[in-house]
Amino acid sequence: MSSPAAPSRALLSVVTLCFGGMTVALTQTLVIPIQGRLPELLDTSATNAGWVVTITLLAAAVAMPISGKFGDIFDKQRVLLASAALLALGSLTCALSDALAPMLAGRALQGLAMGFIPVGIALMREITPPHLTATGIAAMSATLGVGGAIALPLSAWIVQSFDWHALFWMATALALVVAAAVHLVVPHRNDAQGGRVDVAGGVLLALGLVGALVSISKGHEWGWTSARTLGLGAGGIVVLLAWGRFELHQRAPLVDLRVSARRPVLLTNIAAIAIGFGMMAQSIVIPQLLQLPTSTGFGLGQTLLAAGLWMAPGGLVMMAFSPVSSRLLRVVGPKTTLMLGAAVLGAGYLLAFFLMEAPWQLLIASSIASAGVGIGYAAMPTLIMASVPLAEAGSAVGINALMRSIGTTSAAAVMTTVLASTTSSTGLPSESGYQLCFLIGAVAAFVGVAITAFVPHVHTRVLAPVSDAQVTADADRRATVAS
Repeated sequence: MSSPAAPSRALLSVVTLCFGGMTVALTQTLVIPIQGRLPELLDTSATNAGWVVTITLLAAAVAMPISGKFGDIFDKQRVLLASAALLALGSLTCALSDALAPMLAGRALQGLAMGFIPVGIALMREITPPHLTATGIAAMSATLGVGGAIALPLSAWIVQSFDWHALFWMATALALVVAAAVHLVVPHRNDAQGGRVDVAGGVLLALGLVGALVSISKGHEWGWTSARTLGLGAGGIVVLLAWGRFELHQRAPLVDLRVSARRPVLLTNIAAIAIGFGMMAQSIVIPQLLQLPTSTGFGLGQTLLAAGLWMAPGGLVMMAFSPVSSRLLRVVGPKTTLMLGAAVLGAGYLLAFFLMEAPWQLLIASSIASAGVGIGYAAMPTLIMASVPLAEAGSAVGINALMRSIGTTSAAAVMTTVLASTTSSTGLPSESGYQLCFLIGAVAAFVGVAITAFVPHVHTRVLAPVSDAQVTADADRRATVAS
């Protein structure tokens, strides 16, 4: 097959990958409208029901770097199909569930499907002509926010109109459409680099991430100084350090830490934590503020569906800024683009600090912050792929996605803790608590700007097309090294 694909086929492939990314991201927040009812629906305790959300985030964090590596070793299109199949199986399991155990199994499978996004981003360079590559990467990166923004009003409407199982029947149908579209539309490239699967490295990474992220996500509920929180957190960090040492001595590691330690990659990934934190903060704070009763004096009294509709334009703004991000990547480069995106995100939070009196004011602030996320999320994978070998593209983008996930998980924990610690006499968070959350989000975004300022300028070779000959040559070099 010629490389890159014909423009019309390439555009259709980009649309297919973006639809798949949006579908996968949508399932992550699908249960929010029924979260309060889960103990009753699944006949379990509120603590156990909380894992229906948590287990998906954990599985996604583990899946993204591992799926990225699988895409490098085996074949990116096949990994995309496997991710879509996991999403369909997980969604079907949830659709047929009325108890906690099968629901958790299904939600874990849905989380594992998040590997679709980094693999799809890495594939963009191989299947698109130069003029479409940056736009494709930007649009695919934006699906992380678009899916979450669309999910809230869509799932709220479904729950109000149908049985709650309809949420997962819809997800099953969408996953099957994604699988069929990837098989029929996305070109199959002979981009498998070969090599063995680092099973031990994968297990250690999974154990370390689960320990660390569970301690963060459950710290408020368990108590930040409780033995369970501190033990899991410390244990997770120890396992991750052991994993790092183990990976450095592997001939074919799950993650090449020497590549990840390169200054452009390392600093971009640190910035990803800060910007991921900034993205998630508004997703936690603004919906709560919209739904607070007006009797508080500052709450806006919106229903769950209305709050979702006020938030949805932010996701659409992310996608609308994809061509803008593409243009910026070409004109000023990915480093400046990332700094600009983080600065716009911070400006959105500062605006929200002053505009809290009406839903339309929060809509404006949220849309500005979302524009910053859209710009920044497009620049990060471009910086990463411009700094790593082709054979490591999927793994490197997966690690970057993991860093964003750590940022979002940390944001959820911090925002929850801040709001809980500023509770007023009404038993609800105070206005100053929400303002503090906005300030923290702004600080995180501007920290991202400062970190990115130290990223060395890199040549955006990621925007150049990749030929079949280049893919084959890279695979041959990889095989020679492995032997």
